[in-house]
Amino acid sequence: MKDLTRCVVTPRIKTDGFDPLGVGVHRASTIVFENAEAYARRGERGHDGYSYGLYGTPTTRTLEEKLTRLEQGIRTFLLPSGQAANSFAMLPFVKAGDKILIADTAYPPVRDFANLDLGRLGIETAFYDPVDLGDLERQIDERTKIVWCESPGSTTMEIQDLPQIAAIAHRRGALVGCDNTWATPMNYKPLTLGADIVTEALTKYISGHSDVLLGSLTIRDEALIVPIRTVLGRFGIGVSADDASLVLRGFETLGVRLKHAASGADSLIDWIAKHPLVEQVLYPSLPDFPGHAIWKRDFLGSSGVFSVTFKPAAVPHVAAALDVLKTFAIGASWGGTRSLMAPMPVKSYRTATAWQGEDLVLRISVGLEDPEDLANDVQAFFDEVASRVVTQAGRDPA
Repeated sequence: MKDLTRCVVTPRIKTDGFDPLGVGVHRASTIVFENAEAYARRGERGHDGYSYGLYGTPTTRTLEEKLTRLEQGIRTFLLPSGQAANSFAMLPFVKAGDKILIADTAYPPVRDFANLDLGRLGIETAFYDPVDLGDLERQIDERTKIVWCESPGSTTMEIQDLPQIAAIAHRRGALVGCDNTWATPMNYKPLTLGADIVTEALTKYISGHSDVLLGSLTIRDEALIVPIRTVLGRFGIGVSADDASLVLRGFETLGVRLKHAASGADSLIDWIAKHPLVEQVLYPSLPDFPGHAIWKRDFLGSSGVFSVTFKPAAVPHVAAALDVLKTFAIGASWGGTRSLMAPMPVKSYRTATAWQGEDLVLRISVGLEDPEDLANDVQAFFDEVASRVVTQAGRDPA
């Protein structure tokens, strides 16, 4: 073998006895075969075989299997983001003339995908009140192929009765999908409660470090494998082994991070809820929160994400007061090590229901910082809001 060839052809090294705790990063597009016959019969390798990097490597398959076991499903697919997972949970199962029903409190990009992209394909989208089973019953029909859930609801945290929703949907032959990013499979297992498909934005809690975009889609019925796998292949959807390895690394601390974040959220909520400028704290584990009984029945715990609504006098000053924060950062997403605050509009993302409060909800994600530093930051933020309210009141004519 000439040196130029030696540069290209890599020798095989024995791996017997090399058994690390970490998962190796297997990067590949081309998968080689031992002979021409094996290549010709590559389609017979099945869903667990390797034929091309787009369809999986040992690294991505490891993450898929870890998620499958935790979700209590039968197979997981990885996608480039949580929203990609939501989109491809629907796309393989609808055609022109079909209808989907989406909880009115779903993640806003889900609404846009359904209204704009599925709409262009001739698929009707309707939105239902997430906590009104009667509304779902009235709207579901023989054309409905998917009922989409997200519990708690995006920003405003409504809790859905997933077993009842699944019973209604399945009587009509519709699939049930559920975005489970807030709780993660540590704290909520939709597939055991009747959902057919569960999605996760691995970008958030499961990766846990705000440095990777990835999503997952897990199913409980083998009949769904081929429709999803073939559509992903036709659209050329695959994920990087490097990204999967980052999620696998973050995954190992998911349990302790969630507990720390939830504990931190609880301690802040106790103080925030009593503040005179606060209208309500939106957090399912609070005993007086609507849907708390269902949350307590179906969920195994909380995360560190909650929302705050304010008295009308405070609302105009919330965004500007964020500038005093030193430990909290201002930014989208959540579930990483760093605590975040972000003001969110609500009313423009509701059609089946009407948001009765002010059109600003402050979403707070508690990370892994010291609770005392977070408490000091929250105090400074509320002091700034209060100061601005007083100053504004002094300027207003009597």
